[in-house]
Amino acid sequence: MTTAPEDYASYLARFSIEETVAKLDDHRDGQLNAFDASCARHLREGNGERIALVHEDTQGEVTRWTYAELEQASARLAGWLQSAGLGTGDRIACMLPRTPELMIAVLATWRIGAVYQPLFTAFGPDAVDFRLARANARLVITDQTNRHKFDALGQCPPVLCIGGADEEHKEDLDWKAAISHPAIETGPPRLDPNAPFLQMFTSGTVGKPKGVAVPLSALSAFALYMELAIDLRVEDRFWNMADPGWAYGLYYAITGPLLLGATTHFCEAAFDAQGALDFMIKHEITNFAAAPTAYRLMKASGLFDGASEKLSLRVASSAGEPLNTEVVNWVERALGCKVMDHYGQTETGMTCCNHHVLEHPKPVGGMGMPLPGYRLAVLDAEYNELPVGEPGVLGVDIAASPAHFFPGYTWQEKEPFAEGYYLTGDVVVREADGTFCFAGRNDDIITTAGYRVGPTDVENTVMTHPAVAESAAVGKPDAIRGEVIKSYVVLRDGFEPSEALADEIRQRVKDRLSSHAYPREIEFVETLPKTPSGKIQRFKLRAEAADDKETP
Repeated sequence: MTTAPEDYASYLARFSIEETVAKLDDHRDGQLNAFDASCARHLREGNGERIALVHEDTQGEVTRWTYAELEQASARLAGWLQSAGLGTGDRIACMLPRTPELMIAVLATWRIGAVYQPLFTAFGPDAVDFRLARANARLVITDQTNRHKFDALGQCPPVLCIGGADEEHKEDLDWKAAISHPAIETGPPRLDPNAPFLQMFTSGTVGKPKGVAVPLSALSAFALYMELAIDLRVEDRFWNMADPGWAYGLYYAITGPLLLGATTHFCEAAFDAQGALDFMIKHEITNFAAAPTAYRLMKASGLFDGASEKLSLRVASSAGEPLNTEVVNWVERALGCKVMDHYGQTETGMTCCNHHVLEHPKPVGGMGMPLPGYRLAVLDAEYNELPVGEPGVLGVDIAASPAHFFPGYTWQEKEPFAEGYYLTGDVVVREADGTFCFAGRNDDIITTAGYRVGPTDVENTVMTHPAVAESAAVGKPDAIRGEVIKSYVVLRDGFEPSEALADEIRQRVKDRLSSHAYPREIEFVETLPKTPSGKIQRFKLRAEAADDKETP
């Protein structure tokens, strides 16, 4: 593993994606298996007693799991999954908090060659129903706390529940029995690198969320990011605060650390600044990653000022939206380490980074340099590459990007490729020093607290309220969350605007869609701005929201 700084250009000159793949595949057969690469391989290399996971529950109780213990537990669950008729290519969905059971479920799914499908614990039934039906999930794994979210689904697969069946869910399968099943006897299936091992969904500006079936070839890109951008070392005590129900948490709080044989930490409690500080001190965290919102909340709390002497941090990383100079300076001063900004998407993983390990220009507020294995370009409307200093859409040059793994949306919901490029939809500028700078989205995606939210789902859920005739959702600038969701609402005849009605609409979105994707602000309007063809002009509403500085 790279541990000493190296010039970016020198590294690129000797870079080989084949070397990275070889590190993850001791079979050398041209096939891959995610369980083999992230767990079993470490046992074969004699590192089974290394700590893979440190988990702290909501009561402060701590458990530690070695790679060998995770191998044994996942073998038993994999045996049960196999006995239930599940196997290669089947989608297994999971809605669990950050617990050892979540880690075991992920590994057992990969162990039988199945595809793991994350479900964020804040999702409501509408969000869950669409994802399960779309992916044709064969099994759901959840706990009794989240079990009710599956009650109102149009069709629900069998449920494996931690805590077992109850009076309302007598058909549920029991986790305790599953985890006590005899261990699987067959080895993890060796699969083509193009075979999927994760089934993700990403929000879009129109229509429903789009499917992203992540192929096994992505493992090498995940490992490169952890090694070069995060600078994760075997001796590190790593905490990525992102929830594994989303790409950054699943890719880089679970998959990435396990690929490198490192120790990852789960904090089951909900985020607050005091809890984060206590967790860092208690577990002597040396390597930390979080969204800018977390850093802003930590800064605003005042609790971290002067805390660097109590902390053990060596490096910190950020992803989800650009960091500003004030926060970067505060991290160095209060946390006692440098923080590096990283850019990526669900579709591609992280592709442009201020790498901790590699020496290159790292201007504050910049996206950094392409992750080795990617060639990035700035494109005009005709997909011509633009020169330095001119804004355009960021594209991945597929032919020149051996680490690129995105094959297109699972159900062809959108054509994301043009003229040999993957189009990210983000507007950037390439600077004279070779770094890239984020300029904005060329569509209506809302980024709130690090989560990307498509406005359509919010609008459709708002529209289910009987008082609502029309709705449009946009992002409004916010000092802590980056953006908050603001809904403009046209009421039906016979209904009058009121704060009580706004609260009803907010709660409906929380309950039916997600507790992170509800409109914190609602403005009742007479009409929405539209094109002659009737399409809502959200850019006008974004401009209006940006001019209105007050957010509740």
